[in-house]
Amino acid sequence: MTDDKPIPSVWARPHRERQQPLLTRETIVAEAVRLLDEEGADNLSMRRLGSRLGAGATSLYRHVASKDELLELALDAVYGELPLPDTGEWRTTLTEVAHAMRATILRHPWLAAKLAEAGLAYLGPNVLRQSEFMLGVMEDAGFPLDEADAAMTTVLAYVIGVTTSEAAWVSMVARSGQTEQEWMEKLWPAAERAVRDYPRMRARYSAQKGGDSSTSNADAFAYGLERVLDGLQARLDSL
Repeated sequence: MTDDKPIPSVWARPHRERQQPLLTRETIVAEAVRLLDEEGADNLSMRRLGSRLGAGATSLYRHVASKDELLELALDAVYGELPLPDTGEWRTTLTEVAHAMRATILRHPWLAAKLAEAGLAYLGPNVLRQSEFMLGVMEDAGFPLDEADAAMTTVLAYVIGVTTSEAAWVSMVARSGQTEQEWMEKLWPAAERAVRDYPRMRARYSAQKGGDSSTSNADAFAYGLERVLDGLQARLDSL
């Protein structure tokens, strides 16, 4: 008769792989960003996120106190994608930062609304790092620190304001399951009928027909940014 009693040693037991990945704040936030990118802020919940991570919502609350706190962490994580370019010239530097922020928001469309919300605490390390960098750029350009802060806020307000509309468009097209070109082709006849009695709008639509809307948006963004920077340059010249 054989003895099936296991040998009482940890080394004799078969090694079992961990079934659930170790949860950390970093892994939770990274998965939250992916969920937000794929499904939008309205679909973010601790239960839904826990399901994607193979964990219960209770496990997440050990690392993140609430959904609002999770959104703050996700926003700061995405801010970490922004560059700190050292061009030696303030306009060139701000232009690079502004275009990078626009590209980041379009990669993460939910970000625009979160940036525009009042009451969100921008005390994360990546947000503070970017703010300190931009303040330094403006101060080195010749603005006193208080005006450097106002100048930075002006540039950010332009970027966020314009890109919020773009991000909303990107999200709407994504929800439709169509490409941007397919969506525009279907929308265009209705748009042409709507502007029929408005000659200036009709001329603008006619000029844009068949064009690449992404290129047009990028060009419009660049134009507006240059005019904002022209205004700041004029203020610098008067100091």
